[in-house]
Amino acid sequence: MRVERVFSTLVHILAIVSLGACTSKDASRSRGRAASAVPPFRVALLTPGPISDQSWNGGAYQGLLQIRDSIGATVSHIQTRTPAEFEEQFRQYGSQGYDLVFGHGFEFQDAAKRVGPDYPNTVYVTTSGSSSGGNVAGMQFGFGDASYLAGMIAANMSRSKVLGVIGGTELPPVKESFAAFTAGVKAVAPGGRVLVSYIGNWDDVSAGKEQALAQIGQGADVIFQNADAAGLGVFQAARETRKALVVGSNSNQNAVAPEVTIGSVVIDLPRAFLAIAREVRAGHFKARVITLGLVDDVVSLVLNPALPSAIPAAALHAVDSVRADMRAGRFTARTVAR
Repeated sequence: MRVERVFSTLVHILAIVSLGACTSKDASRSRGRAASAVPPFRVALLTPGPISDQSWNGGAYQGLLQIRDSIGATVSHIQTRTPAEFEEQFRQYGSQGYDLVFGHGFEFQDAAKRVGPDYPNTVYVTTSGSSSGGNVAGMQFGFGDASYLAGMIAANMSRSKVLGVIGGTELPPVKESFAAFTAGVKAVAPGGRVLVSYIGNWDDVSAGKEQALAQIGQGADVIFQNADAAGLGVFQAARETRKALVVGSNSNQNAVAPEVTIGSVVIDLPRAFLAIAREVRAGHFKARVITLGLVDDVVSLVLNPALPSAIPAAALHAVDSVRADMRAGRFTARTVAR
């Protein structure tokens, strides 16, 4: 009788364990189905040039990777070259249900405004963009203040007081940064001269080098470049001639040619992109023109640590003083740049 009771108890225990295991498996399957039912957060990036440029496009790609790594987004990147491609790829990502698409450059604005209304569930953000509405937003970078500080340093480093700026094309943000750089030069050397050249594209490294050599031939001994991949030719010219120093742009380019680089006007694109992605994912994003600059710690002048002793201490002190005024709202390059 005792044996029968023990056997009955064991059977009862095994039944309870089995039921618990089945319940656990069912709950696990249920959670798995719920998790799989939530679509991934998807983000895409269109760049006008190669992400190997160590500048504008490379920085944006790092921003895309930051979104992937920080919030687990599914990401995609395509390099585009023409306005027709801008619109085609915007539409492709919209039709695929992407949550957020960055068009990296002022030139993407018109395509975003045409495509946006057709895909209301996709947020389109154009960097350097100055317009917004519906599900289309612009994100501007206050490049001027950091460019002004770069001009101050460059003027102090220049012996000839002839300096140069070289851009890819005459886009408004590039022209504004060059005007601010020039104002910074004039604040230190009122009689200084700034040569201005545009390559006509953003990809031709040889053309960038030729423009730099031409400016060096006219006496320029410091050149501020904002030309993406083509700007790498400016570094080549400075390194080969040893007659000029360079100020980099967009990404930290101090390691491109550290022996001839004073510093870089850097946009922290990963920080900016991630902030926007978090807004969109949380459902808090509102279409607007977003302006980020020095006071937001998104744009900064990063001096090359390989050349610290080459920059006069008085110049560093003056830059620190002006930077403090900028942060406090007492001064902005926009008021003096023309």
